[in-house]
Amino acid sequence: MGTTAAFELGAWLAGLVPLLAAAALTWTVSVAKRNVTIVDTLWPLLFVIAAFTYALAVPADGMRRSIVLALVTVWGLRLAIYLGWRSHGQQEDRRYQEIRQRNEPNFALKSLYLVFGLQATLAWLISLPLLGAVTSPLAAGWLDWAGVALWSIGFMFEAGGDWQLARFKSDPANRGKVMDRGFWRYTRHPNYFGDFCVWWGFYLMALSGGAWWSLPGPLLMSWLLLRVSGVNLLEKDIAERRPKYAEYVRRTNAFFPGPRKPDGR
Repeated sequence: MGTTAAFELGAWLAGLVPLLAAAALTWTVSVAKRNVTIVDTLWPLLFVIAAFTYALAVPADGMRRSIVLALVTVWGLRLAIYLGWRSHGQQEDRRYQEIRQRNEPNFALKSLYLVFGLQATLAWLISLPLLGAVTSPLAAGWLDWAGVALWSIGFMFEAGGDWQLARFKSDPANRGKVMDRGFWRYTRHPNYFGDFCVWWGFYLMALSGGAWWSLPGPLLMSWLLLRVSGVNLLEKDIAERRPKYAEYVRRTNAFFPGPRKPDGR
């Protein structure tokens, strides 16, 4: 193993420590509040913590490092603030209520590893492109700018979709209706598609730095968004709660944006 690879591996292993510590600290808050929804706010911040941990562990200079640290901070803080605002004063999210019911008694203790420890570990694995990008000694190239462009598209869809949905829900006249405007007209999950682009953008920057080995990070994030905690979980029973959603499904792409089907078939 070369010196650079050894430094990168050491930085990655060291990165798990602050992530688990942040998860454990947030868990204590969730126990006091009897509400684990706070883990959603922690999730994007874990990547900010990971990126700066890697940067501190492996001294390096360069445009790529600065850009990646700035982009992950903007993405992480924006999403954390939004999720924290959305859940403030609300009861525990129904996803976590179901997990709680399945794991009683002693869910308060079990949530330390079932929810918080798991989130920290997943973030650690997904953060591989951040590790590769901020520790690479190679100069920035065209792939970095392609990554920034893809990140920008993703951030626009994610932040824009969240803002549009928040405005839609704030209008009492829209109660019970299905959001099908703006970005939501072209994809049923613009925020998840945006997250997908953000992480493949980070991977392009890591790839530019020679970190081809960080591919498991965006692959894992894509799998979570498409098959686990994203599209599949959100749409599991939404048609039962909102009858008009079935028509929206027939007319609108699930994930990747595309033209709307005008006839509903």
